[in-house]
Amino acid sequence: MLKYYTRVCNFHFGRSSKEKIKKKIAIPLNNDNAISFDSIEIITRKNKKKIHIKDIKKQSFKIKKKIKKDIITVKKKKFFKGLDFSNFPILMGVVNLTPDSFSDGGKYNKKNLGFHHANFLANKGCEIIDIGGESTRPGAKNLNKIIEWRRVSNTLKKVKKLNKLISLDTRKSWIMEKGIKNKINIVNDVSGLSYDKNTINTLKKHNIPFVIHHMLGTPKNMQRYPKYKNVLLDIYDFFETKIKLIRSKGIKHNNIILDPGIGFGKNLKHNMTILSNISIFHSLGFPIMLGLSRKRFIKDISGNNDSNERIGGTISSSLYAMSQGVQILRVHDVNEVKQGIKVFKYLKFK
Repeated sequence: MLKYYTRVCNFHFGRSSKEKIKKKIAIPLNNDNAISFDSIEIITRKNKKKIHIKDIKKQSFKIKKKIKKDIITVKKKKFFKGLDFSNFPILMGVVNLTPDSFSDGGKYNKKNLGFHHANFLANKGCEIIDIGGESTRPGAKNLNKIIEWRRVSNTLKKVKKLNKLISLDTRKSWIMEKGIKNKINIVNDVSGLSYDKNTINTLKKHNIPFVIHHMLGTPKNMQRYPKYKNVLLDIYDFFETKIKLIRSKGIKHNNIILDPGIGFGKNLKHNMTILSNISIFHSLGFPIMLGLSRKRFIKDISGNNDSNERIGGTISSSLYAMSQGVQILRVHDVNEVKQGIKVFKYLKFK
């Protein structure tokens, strides 16, 4: 049976958005009049068609029903425990306590450097601090859970005083359990809850918010010729299937974030297809997070090979993501991205 997907598009901002909503020629995204859309792209695995909202009534009954159902979901205000999306995007600051992460491995894994860096990111404006002790860079091998916990435990105990939401970046339920005892707020599992069979039960038992992240394969093999039938729709289907699974396991809360996993089992074409069509995921009804910071696609496009010199590409792709209504950005350079967002909003949202 032919499956239809809807992608909201052609966004408007600020005063222009509010005027168009008032005239009923645009629809607010996430119940926020400061950002709206006036078109829908209806997509199948064979073709796609863009439709202005005024022309929805002219479509076939099946397509009209699908669009109207998804618009209700897209319009609805998104909630996530401890976060206010009225001033999006929210920044998640990265604290890698590893010797081998792709851009900052070895910088913060000694003494109190992890806490000091978390404090720096908090002061620069991030609302979430994401702490991880296992590198998931392309080619990385699995890490023993004892070593992983040893890397993060001291910093986790200290960052609570910063009064920010704490996200624990781990694939292991044993680490999750220990992190939850240390009052973390979010579990961020890059394996999409697939690496450890006990993960979903752990999330259910503690009723803790979490990120559903997409990754093709494992860090060790994910970049070895990744293939999809249709990268955008395959990931959409992955999210739908995973949400059905967690519901069937008894997780009823909506404190869930979706991250399509830029760079995790994707080549440049895959990454750009996802990013340029990112607004398709709004119709799933959950906040969207993107990790664009210092990623390889910036080097592939710009030709700059040093991961510490990818701030320009990080900012430009982050602003594009914001213009598509993405609610959360996971970044290393909080100050620079925050500055870019403020200037963009001043110019675009007035």
